[in-house]
Amino acid sequence: MSTDAVIEAHGLRRSFGDVHALQGVDLVAPAGTVLGVLGPNGAGKTTAVRILTTLLPPDGGTARVAGLDVAKDAQALRSRIGLAGQYAAVDEYLTGRENLEMVGRLYHLSPKESKTRAVELLAEFDLTDAGGRVASTYSGGMRRRLDLAAALVVRPPVLFLDEPTTGLDPRSRNALWQTIEERVAEGTTVLLTTQYLEEADRLADRIAVIDHGKVIAEGTSDDLKAKVGGERLDLVLEDPSQAGTAIEALGPLADGEPAIDGTSLSTPLRADSGGVVAAVRRLDAAGVGVTDIAVRRPTLDDAFLTLTGRPTEEASTDPEETA
Repeated sequence: MSTDAVIEAHGLRRSFGDVHALQGVDLVAPAGTVLGVLGPNGAGKTTAVRILTTLLPPDGGTARVAGLDVAKDAQALRSRIGLAGQYAAVDEYLTGRENLEMVGRLYHLSPKESKTRAVELLAEFDLTDAGGRVASTYSGGMRRRLDLAAALVVRPPVLFLDEPTTGLDPRSRNALWQTIEERVAEGTTVLLTTQYLEEADRLADRIAVIDHGKVIAEGTSDDLKAKVGGERLDLVLEDPSQAGTAIEALGPLADGEPAIDGTSLSTPLRADSGGVVAAVRRLDAAGVGVTDIAVRRPTLDDAFLTLTGRPTEEASTDPEETA
């Protein structure tokens, strides 16, 4: 295995009866980077996280995290990683502050260190005012933030976040993104699973797309977008009967077949097409009227749909993952 990879898995396999959750998954994350793992529900993301965090043994393959084998060195590894799973794991009978202090003590921090760290994290996750309340009185979003704070109590060098912003409001989500970016800037290595493609686009240095238990694509966000193709010209016609004329006029600029839906027309553009300016000139010369026109780059959503043929929220059959 590579010596500079903090998270590295080769050929991970795991089945649950007749369900093959992982079928030879390879993952690599160098130090101080974010590896985003995308995939529809049930694709195998959570199963991979559970194996890499020692919560589930693999049926086959190998994996090392922070230089330790996830199977042979599980006990030692647990003190070097932080994990926030899909569902908030907090003690509802303890206050928010007591939850964080308990985690600190479990990691062998002194009572003073645990209390200091709890105060810091309550402030960081906007929970100071609620720190003295029992967690059973927290809203779902507050519990999620408390769970994420608990994963950061000991500033672990490796952090696993399994759909960490599910259920968070936009303000809390942006705050968490900033927290992750700060941790990575300090050298933390992060594996992030998410169904929010905007989240992966912003945070991930590299992205692995998993579907049906296999990695079907891997690369930077731009690499994945490139699989969709280049820029597209989107326009709205004043008169839908002019669609044929518009297609003919734009033909020399196009790099593929156009798509037409009523008055909307979308066509891929050649790299040297000249963009909107060239398109407007050709349409004007052909007498085609438009009410709106723009050039759009492919998004990560486009890439995901192209690669998997289904949206991220579509359910599948992995018993480790739920919708």
